[in-house]
Amino acid sequence: PPRPIMFVCSPTIHMSMLAPLRAGFRCALARTAAYTRSYSTESLKRTSLYDLHLELGGKMVPFAGWEMPVQYPDGVLKEHMHCRSSSSLFDVSHMGQLHMTGKDRIPFIESMVVGDYATLPVGHSKLSVFTNEKGGIIDDTVITNAGDYLYVVVNAGCADKDIALMKDRIKAFKSKGGDVNLDIIEDHSLIAVQGPKTQELLQKFCKSFDLSSMGFMTSHVVELNGIPCRVTRCGYTGEDGFEISVPSAKAVKLAKDILQTGEVRPAGLGSRDSLRLEAGLCLYGHDLNEDITPIEGSLAWLIGKRRREQGGFPGASIILDQLKNGVSKKRVGFVATGAPAREGAQFTNDKGEAIGAVTSGTLSPCLKQVVGMGYVSTPYSKTGSQVQVVVRGKAQPATISKMPFVPHNYKK
Repeated sequence: PPRPIMFVCSPTIHMSMLAPLRAGFRCALARTAAYTRSYSTESLKRTSLYDLHLELGGKMVPFAGWEMPVQYPDGVLKEHMHCRSSSSLFDVSHMGQLHMTGKDRIPFIESMVVGDYATLPVGHSKLSVFTNEKGGIIDDTVITNAGDYLYVVVNAGCADKDIALMKDRIKAFKSKGGDVNLDIIEDHSLIAVQGPKTQELLQKFCKSFDLSSMGFMTSHVVELNGIPCRVTRCGYTGEDGFEISVPSAKAVKLAKDILQTGEVRPAGLGSRDSLRLEAGLCLYGHDLNEDITPIEGSLAWLIGKRRREQGGFPGASIILDQLKNGVSKKRVGFVATGAPAREGAQFTNDKGEAIGAVTSGTLSPCLKQVVGMGYVSTPYSKTGSQVQVVVRGKAQPATISKMPFVPHNYKK
């Protein structure tokens, strides 16, 4: 679970580090390419901030069916370091935003995810995962108790299948007398502002509400420069920050106002990936998928006491058995020497036997060290275990490490 730890990233990068850092960022950019293969250029969607990205010099790439900025003229490294030291703005409008209403919305959502939402206070948010009957993870999601509805955010690359699945389950749920409805929020954009100076900078636009009163994973409807927005204190960088759901007609104005403070800089998919990896956060489709359970994914903490006792979510019998009896593989973090390890690189033991594979890897700009995550056979998953990772046919020493690599700086 996240904890607030003060940590300062050194902005100093020696020239000798630039080549391996660029190699690490190529790993990060390669991960975005995995989402482009099934989409033609003609079918790509654009967010309300598309023209602003071009105006700011954003390099646009296909991502999960959308045309999104992978980086700006500052480059991925400067974007990464600026977010750690100040504040950065990310367009995450490609994420799916949903409202779930009806008196049975809580029992319904708990029939699809592993989290406990019956006890979640109004104005609070919680991370969870949708699971299938095998216990595999369909997607990860942040769900907010917004009072008379649930505010649900799902990954862009999974939004279509998530929505189709929910609609199908709702139809069956209603046939048995259940009261639940799903609305897709297509007229709102989503902007993430992340970094240690974010609260101070956003407070200038929020005259009627004290943002410092918001703890991590809480959510409120406030006015930012007179624009009604749902502001949730969360993010995907490991830094303090907010995700802002704003009417799309006002999104460009709000983004420009925030950027015109001079402190906030735009950031793209490349730095978002390297930031989340330093923070030990999973990227769906790489670190998690439909064949990996929450227990194998080291996400047992998502399943609270009541859900462990009562079950009631897809794949519960498998997942609860794994909680009791263990699993054959686990998601772990690792640090290594040598070149950054790309997704798919093998882990081996001291005998050269394959024991797992890398799912994400880069050269950490903050630690100036190769970091990553992947899956290894459970006997090798203990922190401090010495393994090897094979990069371009060469076995490099690696050590299983706790995550996050860079401590979280969330507000409590």
